[in-house]
Amino acid sequence: MLLLFFLAQALWLVHSELKSSTELNPNEQVRLAAGWRQMHGNGIAGAPYPDSSQALPSEVSQAQGFDAEHSPLLALVTVAPLLAEPQSLVNPDSAPYWRWLPRLPFLAFGVFLGASLWYVSRRLCGNHGGFLALTLYCFSPSMIQAAAVWHTEPEILAAWGSFGAIFTAIAVAHTLYAPREVILWNWRRIVLLGISLAIAVGSQFSLIIVVPVALAFMLYVAPIRRAAAFTIWLAACVVALAILFATYFFSAQIFFQAMHRASFWGATWRSFTVLAVYRAVGLQILRACPAFALLLPAAIATYALWPRARYFGNSAPLLIAALFIVLGMAHPRVAGAGFLLASIPFLLIFVSGVIADLMETTSRPLVTACTWALLGAYIVWSLESLAQVPQG
Repeated sequence: MLLLFFLAQALWLVHSELKSSTELNPNEQVRLAAGWRQMHGNGIAGAPYPDSSQALPSEVSQAQGFDAEHSPLLALVTVAPLLAEPQSLVNPDSAPYWRWLPRLPFLAFGVFLGASLWYVSRRLCGNHGGFLALTLYCFSPSMIQAAAVWHTEPEILAAWGSFGAIFTAIAVAHTLYAPREVILWNWRRIVLLGISLAIAVGSQFSLIIVVPVALAFMLYVAPIRRAAAFTIWLAACVVALAILFATYFFSAQIFFQAMHRASFWGATWRSFTVLAVYRAVGLQILRACPAFALLLPAAIATYALWPRARYFGNSAPLLIAALFIVLGMAHPRVAGAGFLLASIPFLLIFVSGVIADLMETTSRPLVTACTWALLGAYIVWSLESLAQVPQG
């Protein structure tokens, strides 16, 4: 039911945007055109852009005509639903009839990320923590906006990929304690980890940081089976590389040219000396979940002062969230927004885990009452804000 509420809110945003505007978003138009050309054998999306010196939005980061931030994955995902339409109908004149189709994959990815968050948080934090994390997610303005691709880039796919990569790596490492043949038993999880890595890196090249981070977690979780963990990680990387290569339609020359021009780092530490950057990042995090204004300081204080809260299930998402926030500050362009959005699910798990721990103490009635009151106000505020979108 919560995920259906999330989907309904995202659909409302899509409906409001399409009703108020008859033109495609410039960035979406670029992705559609690039994906359409690739699907019909007229080159690879963003590798390079035709006439790259003209008619590209300023948000598109390019190097010698190649997209420096993304693989063709986003363009292919955007255009995929249009393949069901006759080619003659997909033109600017009939856009009102088909321009809702490119939003369908990202709406689905928003639901998938919510389902993944529910699965992980429930395993780590129990039912109370799982419901808290999912409720905060399903009424998060930034997550709803990202799923609807409402005046923003489709970072929801990068967030889902990075979330899946980290927690799949942790899950794979835990299975190494089972008395079975390591590689053969884990082949499904190897493929899943490879797909997650490919989605993350393919959606945003700078998210390649999740590859070594996933290995670090695997080595930490399975210290007595590190050779097996490394082998599984290496196999997953091969799967991810094969999938990424497939998004270039197996064109080796273009793939290597694109990788040569890709911005896998692109960070600048100068932004850490600017006070306005800290303020902007703080506002983005609060905008993603206004309830963080109370929950996040309370969770951090509890984590710092209460040893019981400092266990792996709370520490791991906090560390990843902090890493992504730091990288978000270090990337001033589009990649920064992707890192910040990707940090939100990890923050939700951290906050929910600490609150769930507090619910198991003698103060449970007070903590539960405060949490319910805050969630009620959070939901009402989110729905009221969403209702004001058609009025601007």
